[in-house]
Amino acid sequence: MNEIFDQMVSRYEIRTRGEKLMAQREVIQEITLSALHRAGFFERVAFYGGTCLRIFHHLPRSSEDMDFSLMKKDSGFSLEPYFKPIQNEFKSFGREVIITKKARKASSQIESAFLKDTTEILNVEFQTERTIKIKIEVDKDPPMNFSTEYKLLLLPYSFMTRCFTLPGLFAGKIHALLFRTWRNRVKGRDWYDLEWYVRKDCSADFHQLKARSIQFGYSGKEDFTEEVCIGMLKSRIEATNMAFVKADVTPFIKDISELDIWSTDYFLQLADRIKFE
Repeated sequence: MNEIFDQMVSRYEIRTRGEKLMAQREVIQEITLSALHRAGFFERVAFYGGTCLRIFHHLPRSSEDMDFSLMKKDSGFSLEPYFKPIQNEFKSFGREVIITKKARKASSQIESAFLKDTTEILNVEFQTERTIKIKIEVDKDPPMNFSTEYKLLLLPYSFMTRCFTLPGLFAGKIHALLFRTWRNRVKGRDWYDLEWYVRKDCSADFHQLKARSIQFGYSGKEDFTEEVCIGMLKSRIEATNMAFVKADVTPFIKDISELDIWSTDYFLQLADRIKFE
């Protein structure tokens, strides 16, 4: 069955060891989805985030983590029952993976695990040795105002994955831009995705964004309206160092000339073009 893994990797244009690593990571993500499908995971869970956007909507940047949300709150949910199905799926493709559960803080509603492909050591930049490691996270206490749809994957076999709709994905991205805290760092991938949504003329699901913002982050005295949201986003744009933004996203894209236009003014104008539904 290893030829299917190789076939999936061969879909990518690979010119460097870094691009090979990214291609293999994405194939591993797709096999993980196939294993979760067999295990009935998507009967109660939906896929969202940058990797969902990359796999199902062809976002032109790579993504490392896999983010999921329960369809309804369940503080007792655990990823552990899915570890064995994932390992068995990879074994059928001639791959060996290790899955470890990440210890979480008592106040956290995120269930996390790390999947590591130990089949081969990949020699990448600077001759360092790296294995492919993917973080899997499930939000166990999601806001309920979101819609899902089933999206088709044809490899490693034909199956459906329950995903957030594009407006819901966009809402989640705006929420991340408004409230994500990385101490002194910024996540340039969030800014890249914002640009992608606006250029694709996507609308954001404001009802989901409002519910998520009130539950996770917003403490303002006035009602969270579309105008308040855009005002907050512009304030975040003006306070962000664009050099840091570019530096974070550069390893995840092939053509860094795309970033030449990036500036505070550019993103302020993108913010004015955001549409809600």
